[in-house]
Amino acid sequence: MNGPSKINPVALEEAAEWLMRLSEGSLSERELVQWQQWRASNKECEFAWQRAESLMGKLGGLPAELAIPALDRPANPQRRAMLGRLAALLALAPAGWIGWQLNERLGWTADYHAGIGERRELTLADGSQLTLNTDTSVDVNFDAQQRLIRVRRGEILVQTATDIQVPGRPFRISTEQGLMQALGTRFSVREDEGVTRLAVLEGRVQIELYKRPQATPMILSAGQQTSFSASVIGPIKPADSALTAWSEGMLVADGMPLGEFAKELARYRHGLVRCDPAVAKVRVSGAFPLDDSRQALNMLVQTYPVKVSTHLGGYLLTISPA
Repeated sequence: MNGPSKINPVALEEAAEWLMRLSEGSLSERELVQWQQWRASNKECEFAWQRAESLMGKLGGLPAELAIPALDRPANPQRRAMLGRLAALLALAPAGWIGWQLNERLGWTADYHAGIGERRELTLADGSQLTLNTDTSVDVNFDAQQRLIRVRRGEILVQTATDIQVPGRPFRISTEQGLMQALGTRFSVREDEGVTRLAVLEGRVQIELYKRPQATPMILSAGQQTSFSASVIGPIKPADSALTAWSEGMLVADGMPLGEFAKELARYRHGLVRCDPAVAKVRVSGAFPLDDSRQALNMLVQTYPVKVSTHLGGYLLTISPA
């Protein structure tokens, strides 16, 4: 990275502010011009921005812990705390960034981890099959009483096997919201923004909520799906086969709002994908490759009246009206 090892703290805080605003995807064309003018205003600003770009390159994008949704600027305390944290991170020497990443991202200390854009297939000690989707971390704990998978973050697809090591041990999946017990089954689990999404493809799965331990467990059968928090189980719906298309490297959309499509695609690439509210409700259908987001976006542009613009060297993509 070019520039001095020590940079004016004011310039670093301004760089952090611009980086967060760009990540929120809420800048107008006029504000983007202002950002460029800020960079050109003096050498300290340019050096600070070079460090911000270097941070994104080293960490594979703005850390999810800092890429928070747009909040009321500038008074929101949560946003101000995040901004201060980002400015402090920019002030570190680049060598310190990797240590921060290892310490702050829980996934690095998990038993198994799949990075952004990666899928990982595992065969567990009992013969069960476990597939990790993008940006997923799990712990595996098999003992004499149970076979337990703890989902720290992300999404998994499970195919249980008959336990020949210790017959009768239950196979369980835990998330922050609850405990699921497989009853001879194939199913998917996604932990997402305080909610667990469960889809049962074969067999049955029992759900127990952590904040309602005395409640009668709910059992989901093959072909059913639901979402639940730590205290409430949502309505049961027919399972959508598109939910597990990711295991084959595809994002399958059937009338999916473009805003939701952008959010899903962003899970599989380093950087951010933002959707202009003017096209967020456009319905998208088709099968899009997850391993090549550029091709997926090209397919989108060729089919729908939208365009894709890039900022920050491709880190930030914006989908807007053509």
